[in-house]
Amino acid sequence: MRFSELASKEIISLTDGSRLGPIGEADLVFDELSGRLQTILVPPKSRFSRTGQYTEVPWTCVRRVGPEVVIIDLDDLHPKRRL
Repeated sequence: MRFSELASKEIISLTDGSRLGPIGEADLVFDELSGRLQTILVPPKSRFSRTGQYTEVPWTCVRRVGPEVVIIDLDDLHPKRRL
């Protein structure tokens, strides 16, 4: 799948059904050696929230990539990370 196809998909949490935002607004972390996607860093929803609070979504938490959404399953093991 090309990034242009992935960028427009909305990230949806399976846990509570919340929308985290489109992948195109997130930062992607790739493995240097294999080139595989490791982590999606989702920025805060609001500009008025505390800056630097990203939601870290390991690629292992992605459950389904559909035509319009990416379903993720986060639990308390993956808290927000300050960058």
